[in-house]
Amino acid sequence: MNSRERLIAHLQGRPVDRLPFMPITMQYAADLLGVHYHDYVTDHRVLVEAQLKASSLLGADHVSCISDPAREAADCGAAVEYFTDQPPAFIEENALLANKLRLATLQMPDPLGGGRMLDRVRGVALFKQRIGGEKLIEGWIEGPCAQGADLRGINTLMLDFFDDPGFIRDLFGWVVEMELRFARAQVDAGADLIGIGDAAASLVGPQIYEEFVHPFEKQLVDGIHAMGAAVRLHICGNTRFALAGMGRLGAEIVDLDHPAPLAEGRERMGPGQLLLGNLNPVTALLHGTPGQVIRGVEECHRAAGARFIVGAGCEVPRGTPLENVVAMASYAQGHTP
Repeated sequence: MNSRERLIAHLQGRPVDRLPFMPITMQYAADLLGVHYHDYVTDHRVLVEAQLKASSLLGADHVSCISDPAREAADCGAAVEYFTDQPPAFIEENALLANKLRLATLQMPDPLGGGRMLDRVRGVALFKQRIGGEKLIEGWIEGPCAQGADLRGINTLMLDFFDDPGFIRDLFGWVVEMELRFARAQVDAGADLIGIGDAAASLVGPQIYEEFVHPFEKQLVDGIHAMGAAVRLHICGNTRFALAGMGRLGAEIVDLDHPAPLAEGRERMGPGQLLLGNLNPVTALLHGTPGQVIRGVEECHRAAGARFIVGAGCEVPRGTPLENVVAMASYAQGHTP
């Protein structure tokens, strides 16, 4: 059973030879290859080489196109600042939809139109060419709340939930259409699974999540499933208030960041939901020892039960000792669900 076969079987609830391992490596992968992060996020060939090296060296069962949240917004015309060795950043005071009336005339970008979205699609295609039969290929899109914040500005968006809920629904509907087009292009290029990153959703609270965010995340999940691909949901931060709703989305994988206990996730989502995480990326992975990492993953496994994938709560931090990441992999390689 190779890595791709293992993950697909686990996603489908079939027996596997061991636990899968799916760490998020972005800046860490770039550092392993010895390249500037600017090159990683702007050139799919660099990203692919870094991911292939990281996946092989760390024993991961997948490769991923995740890099930064600015691809879609950049192709929409948002102001994005690029740096040599850190992720791109939005210029908040110059948000593309600072004037919300602009949404009515905003042109939806073509994922194959030559911008940053196309670079990711090309990355998926290159993964398919290089390693498609061996490792699971993960594409990536932004969720409605995260992308809404990228276009509108995070602080302004939070006020919009109260000041103009109709605009929020219009904005999130527009975002879902754009993201499904982006997902479709990645699936057509060879992605087995689409990750949905909706980091800003951890900031809204239970009522707003259920009323505004969950319905549009559900549209994304259902739309990706209709394409024949699996879904991974990743919401950074404390999502304890939204665990039941996240479990109702139907995503094959739900990531839990460290502030959201896996035991609570299992209780709120039921025995069938596949959970990924949630080793503390800083205290355990970055600053711990291999022994502490293994004990931490063991606790995660015990809390999550059989429907579990090994990984940290979020991205593997830069500077994490290689032996600590390998310790996570060794746990996965030595344990069955």
